[in-house]
Amino acid sequence: MDLTNPPLREALIFLPFVLPIAIWVAWSDMARMKIPNKAVIAMAALWPLLGWLVFPWQLWLLGIGIMVIVLVVGFIGNIAGLFGAGDAKFAAAMAGIFTAGDPMFIAALYAICSIGAFVVHRGLRAIPAVTRMTPEWKSWTHKKFPMGLALSAMVVIYLLAAFLPKG
Repeated sequence: MDLTNPPLREALIFLPFVLPIAIWVAWSDMARMKIPNKAVIAMAALWPLLGWLVFPWQLWLLGIGIMVIVLVVGFIGNIAGLFGAGDAKFAAAMAGIFTAGDPMFIAALYAICSIGAFVVHRGLRAIPAVTRMTPEWKSWTHKKFPMGLALSAMVVIYLLAAFLPKG
């Protein structure tokens, strides 16, 4: 298995459900600087409901374990003030999807998506026409960055990578 690309079957099964949740999370985090708990629950439900269709039960259980570990680490990071609780919960909710992936690829994808989302967000908020279209968005004036945008991009791009040519 090519660990830098998820299996095509995983992408075909997860992407139709992940994409609307990711858009919901990114939009909400930019508009309100909050990730709704309903979105976190929806994303977290995908792994137990669909993961077993793609992976053997050992990897499926490992995915649940990874979700728990990311949640614990996320709450520690939140307590330390590194990021918001919604970010920590959403990262844990989507963590199962990366179970069979290469950790170095996933770390690089996280870094690229974080930097890319930051640059795009800050670029868009510098354009008056954009901020006039969405004047109620808190992220335009908030000192913190809406990390839900980067996390959403990360999970969607990871699944889309399955459609890239292998090898």
